[in-house]
Amino acid sequence: MDLFAPLMRVYASGEPVGNDALYRHLREQGNIPHPARTPIGKAGELHDPATRKVRWWQQTAKHLGLIEKVPGTRGMWRATEKGRSARPDLTPSPHRVRVLGFSTDLGLAIWGEATDVFRRLDEPIHLCLSSLPYPLARARAYGGPQEHEYVDWVCQVLEPVVASLAPGGSIALNVTNDAFLSRSPARSLYRERLVLALHQRLGLFKMDELIWSNPSKPPGPIQYASLQRMQLNTGWEPVYVFSNDPARSFADNRRVLQPHSARHKRLLAAGGEQRHTSYGDGAYRLRPGAYGNETQGRIPKNVLQFGHRCRSQDEARRAVQLAGLPVHSALMPLALATFLVEFLTAKEQLVVDPCAGWMTSGLAAQTTDRRWMCTERMLEYVLGGSYRFEAEQGFRRQLTA
Repeated sequence: MDLFAPLMRVYASGEPVGNDALYRHLREQGNIPHPARTPIGKAGELHDPATRKVRWWQQTAKHLGLIEKVPGTRGMWRATEKGRSARPDLTPSPHRVRVLGFSTDLGLAIWGEATDVFRRLDEPIHLCLSSLPYPLARARAYGGPQEHEYVDWVCQVLEPVVASLAPGGSIALNVTNDAFLSRSPARSLYRERLVLALHQRLGLFKMDELIWSNPSKPPGPIQYASLQRMQLNTGWEPVYVFSNDPARSFADNRRVLQPHSARHKRLLAAGGEQRHTSYGDGAYRLRPGAYGNETQGRIPKNVLQFGHRCRSQDEARRAVQLAGLPVHSALMPLALATFLVEFLTAKEQLVVDPCAGWMTSGLAAQTTDRRWMCTERMLEYVLGGSYRFEAEQGFRRQLTA
């Protein structure tokens, strides 16, 4: 883990680099010790353990598509286009490597590719809650698929999760509404294609399209709203909720009832409505005594209002910066995740997130007495997310920077 970033910095220019030059540079920077050949394996052949470790990470970078061999040469490597744009301070998980990052009494966070992890899960999942990477024209530091490959990528990530989904389980996905056709103010239809693909390929049924209204969302799209004036500023994002068995859904709005408004409390005190009238040609009738029964609370609308800033995120950001770790740029407010976890699952059920980032889904499950499992392919984000759980019962950090 300690060699990946230095190795990628050597290849950052895109120029071919020979293995001898790579070893020399890493030694000069203090990343590996001076050559020391020691017996290795049953045959006891002499090898330098440090250079073997470098070559292991070199092959890892190759599997990740970050470097490639220079054709017609021996021991010469160079960065691919993907490798030149990668951030050297982020360490993606090696191919088929799965490492426990940290855990609590209710859950665990794993450094690894989601598809590798969930294919081996042997217990039922009750909710998959995730804010997936958005299909942006310019990918963020943690990567993400392009718009034209997004639907296939999401289906690939979710396929092993759906295979373990308990009957009546839910998939809740926060995606962006701000994806546009190339050089056009017309919005992409990727969301519509995604909904159809999840039904046709994975057998999921659309339960709802929740509107996450975000009053603190920054103005945008800048090009088409602020400059060309063809669009309005976007103030919401969709959260799709799917189930594999709608009739057996674990969702229950009684777990997320909200306080009655002052006006409704006055109506209750008066014994309900006093009027007798109808609206819409009789489709909706109002009779005396309506809304007069005492209830535990108000059923929420499917328009949810949460700002993207929250105390939990601010505290996590400060802890990550003090630790010298990179800050994840995507934010899902803990209040939104908590609402969805409580609405869609019962206590002690299992909540997972295949693209965990800040581990917000896991924290929402932890604080509401649900079991959880999160996967994240970037090591530094696993470490950063761990700071949010330090006060939780049974916390134990296995990986360190």
